[in-house]
Amino acid sequence: MTELITVARPYAQAIFTRAKETGKLQNWSATLQYAAEVSQVPAMQELIKGVQLEMNQLADLFIEICGNQLDQEGCNMIRVLAENRRLSLLPEIAAVYEIYRAEEESTLEAEIISAFTVADAQRDRIAAALTSKLGRTVNLTCKTDKSLLGGAVIRAGDMVIDGSVKRKLDKLASAMSH
Repeated sequence: MTELITVARPYAQAIFTRAKETGKLQNWSATLQYAAEVSQVPAMQELIKGVQLEMNQLADLFIEICGNQLDQEGCNMIRVLAENRRLSLLPEIAAVYEIYRAEEESTLEAEIISAFTVADAQRDRIAAALTSKLGRTVNLTCKTDKSLLGGAVIRAGDMVIDGSVKRKLDKLASAMSH
């Protein structure tokens, strides 16, 4: 995975630079996300890995499938990636691009996983606390996982706060076995 990100980084950086120049950071996020999804369709993966099509034919087909989701610059990106046999890197390019965009916009994607549904007021308080602590605007998404039993796990960048009952029980079990 690290190797793929290393190869994807220059493409993401070039796209980010262009998006910043044109003021289209959000548009490029949508374009890259859509193109990454198309690249992950099993039939498309076979074509990308295969030798049935020449690279310009593959680029044309990819662009046709994407339809109006790609503007002219998006089409150019697909052609460059196809020419360099890098269409399979679209998910990694999109991920690295989002990191650059988040840094530029001083935002951070965070996730709260709890045993029960988190109320909007709770979510807003947690997002505000994370924003204050991290000095960045936090976009918080919520998921439920009944296996946690209670409490929650918060992931924000490389920070993880595990306040789940499951974790506490695991710690207790470990302490009792030693």
